Amino acid sequence: MRLAPLIATLLLAAGSAAAAQLPPVDSSSKPPREVALIGEPQPLPPPTPRHPASSEFHGVSVADPYRWLEDPADPAVRQWTAAQNAYTEAALAAMPQGKVLTARVQQLAITSTTRSDPTLAGGTLFYLQQTPPQPQPVLIAQAWPDGAAKVLVDPNAGNDGTAITAYWPSPHGRYLAYGTAEGGSELTTIRVLDVHSGKTLPDTLPWAGGGTTPQGLAWDADERGFSYVRFAPPAVGQAVEQFHATLVHHALGQAATADTVVFGKGYSKTAEYVLVNAPATAQAAVLAYDGDGGPAEVFLQRGGSFRRALDRGANVRTAAWVNGRLFVASFRDAPRGRIVAIGDDGKAVPVLAEREGAIQQIAPLGDGFLVVRSWGPNWWVEQYGADAKFVRRLPLPEHGIGIGEIASESGQDKALISYSGWTTPARWAEYDGRSGSLKTVFEVKPAADYSKVVVQRIDGTSKDGTKIPVTVLSLPGTTPNGARPTILYSYGGFDIPIKPGFIGSNLAWLEHGGVLAYANIRGGNENGQQWHAQGQKLDKQNVFDDFHAAALALIDARWTDRAHLGILGGSNGGLLMGTQIVQHPGDYRAVVARVGIYDMLRHETDFANGPYNIPEYGSIADPAQFKATLAYSPLQHVQANTAYPAVLLTTGENDPRVAPWQSRKFAAALQNASASTRPILLLTRMNAGHGVGAPFSQRVGDTAIGLTFFAHELGLDVMP
Repeated sequence: MRLAPLIATLLLAAGSAAAAQLPPVDSSSKPPREVALIGEPQPLPPPTPRHPASSEFHGVSVADPYRWLEDPADPAVRQWTAAQNAYTEAALAAMPQGKVLTARVQQLAITSTTRSDPTLAGGTLFYLQQTPPQPQPVLIAQAWPDGAAKVLVDPNAGNDGTAITAYWPSPHGRYLAYGTAEGGSELTTIRVLDVHSGKTLPDTLPWAGGGTTPQGLAWDADERGFSYVRFAPPAVGQAVEQFHATLVHHALGQAATADTVVFGKGYSKTAEYVLVNAPATAQAAVLAYDGDGGPAEVFLQRGGSFRRALDRGANVRTAAWVNGRLFVASFRDAPRGRIVAIGDDGKAVPVLAEREGAIQQIAPLGDGFLVVRSWGPNWWVEQYGADAKFVRRLPLPEHGIGIGEIASESGQDKALISYSGWTTPARWAEYDGRSGSLKTVFEVKPAADYSKVVVQRIDGTSKDGTKIPVTVLSLPGTTPNGARPTILYSYGGFDIPIKPGFIGSNLAWLEHGGVLAYANIRGGNENGQQWHAQGQKLDKQNVFDDFHAAALALIDARWTDRAHLGILGGSNGGLLMGTQIVQHPGDYRAVVARVGIYDMLRHETDFANGPYNIPEYGSIADPAQFKATLAYSPLQHVQANTAYPAVLLTTGENDPRVAPWQSRKFAAALQNASASTRPILLLTRMNAGHGVGAPFSQRVGDTAIGLTFFAHELGLDVMP
């Protein structure tokens, strides 16, 4: 889940794209059995049989009657999934709010051209660009700062199921390696092109990471080859095993079969590598992780060898090359982070002591560097000179923005800072480190006026007394009256912060008197590594308590009540939603959970990336961790004859990160147990994955569907 910042953004904070209204359903095909559902006659969900199955953990037998739903090749599972999709589509299509909300979401989605992921290499700026409703972003290069833009890669030439997963320019910008994946699978194939001629080289490198372990690539200084992340090539006719990733070296022009392992053989079954290039030099570094959520070991590359410079005790989370030295953010004995430099001798030298704000990113600038920091929902950037003395805080907005990528190079006094905010679409600002000036060089033009959105902050108090910041968004005139239809979102895990991001198409919710809220709960790193650690492993229940505290804070502040409160989350945030459903079923009216984890006792198997998540969740092989996990695992706490809230679960059949059966089993359990007349719906996208690389229509189709479901269940008045 090391790409989870993107996942979190795709859920609610960046709903700036459109959706297609679900097609009408033939009412004559309704199942014969009906119950009262939201005050109207509606069909029951498809029946799900229970089959005897169980597992024993540390002397405890745990029943698992829906285990048969784990097998995607079983014809009965395929038939059940199709029936669930038909049931869900019928229920959603019958919600009268859908037409109005979908139309408005479509209008708000058609912004001006967007840009993302800027990178500077050899005086050339590379970035991704998308013009709504174009299905996928294209890859652009232009001489920085005033050169003409040139399209290098356009994945839309085929079908919208092909997505660019990552790209890596060579040190002087002569070549560009880029990865693509199909159908949401994220399994990457790397290709190489000549930037100047636009010619694609014959090099085609499959199995290059993705999903369970991130893609990564480091060019050789002479631009004649590179090292990249790769899974072991599978035998003919077999699927690739997405474990035991290594780094292999590829020389331009040679066959992929000739690529040789240079690092990581036998390192870890759940190895993940972040490769940090030093432009125009022979230096490179590897941040090596054993799964998600934990710290990295740091290795320096010298020629063809790799030498460990820091072990995991240093608690390293990010790094960048600054004037030929590797600067790393170490959180050992420094919860907000400090910076140390790794010298040529491999020894760590202190550079910058812990200061106010948690370190999120380091970037070179001139003969010094930039540091991105956060504290709760507030983000900012600081400049330091070559002697690590503070120069200035960059003149960005003080509140309501989150910092994105920084494109910069050592020896260059100008940097490109990308940022966005709740009411601010993506912007790029050129920062001059000498003068301190900042000027906007690119900004997305939204389809509506967001300047009137009111941003407020309240605090919740978790069970252990920890204060939980909650950001509340509304429009003028939408004041606390105790019953506002409200959607609360958070994530709570894997070192991933909730930061301000453009609300985009979610403005449609505010326009009809609704409220949006975002909670900074533990498990993320917005307050540093202690904030993260307090939401891991044996302390995971803190995350769920924090979110519930945020919900109660909205009720106490009279923004909403239990009859008008909806909650949203995905992936690890789907686990968060599952716990709220079973721990506090009466405190929420509606829940949308996307690509979530619900059976934590089976998540650790080799399905999807469960083993990669052990550093975050702990292993149930440990008796104490098993006891803590069983205490919150949502599936095992679904109780018969309980009045559950309305629930919409979504998943993707090709998801490499969270197995789709997680949603199947949880949906079946809730449908069979709920004593309320509220719908329990499951939507499975058959040519989709976890959400990374999803085409434009799917991403914002999810936005429209989610808002429609919430509007219907929470009573938002959207009728014309």
